[in-house]
Parts: sequence; C-alpha cells; structure tokens
Amino acid sequence: MSDKEIKEFIDKLDAGLKLAEERMLKEKSLKGENVVVYTEGKGIQHIPASQIIAEKILN
Repeated sequence: MSDKEIKEFIDKLDAGLKLAEERMLKEKSLKGENVVVYTEGKGIQHIPASQIIAEKILN
C-alpha cells in the first residue's frame, strides 16, 4: 500500500467509527440508557447518552 492508500484507509476507518459512535449514542439516548466512560482522575462513570450528545454539540 502506498502512503496515499494508507491515509485514505485510515480516513474511511475514522469516518466509519464516528458514524458507529453517533448511531450508538442516538440509540442509547432514545432508550434512556447510560454509556460507561473511563477518564483519568475520575475513573469509571456511567453517563446518560443524551448528556454526551449534548456536550458534543456544545464542544
């Protein structure tokens, strides 16, 4: 694979992962479910999917 092909592949993979994450968050939000998130300093948290969607819109 050339560098251009590798970059195109990575871009497609990133776009697919972003789409999958958006769909997962929308589905969980509609069901009123939480998402488990780990961050340094705060550890494991259960956050409502609707809150994550709202924060991504604001950021």
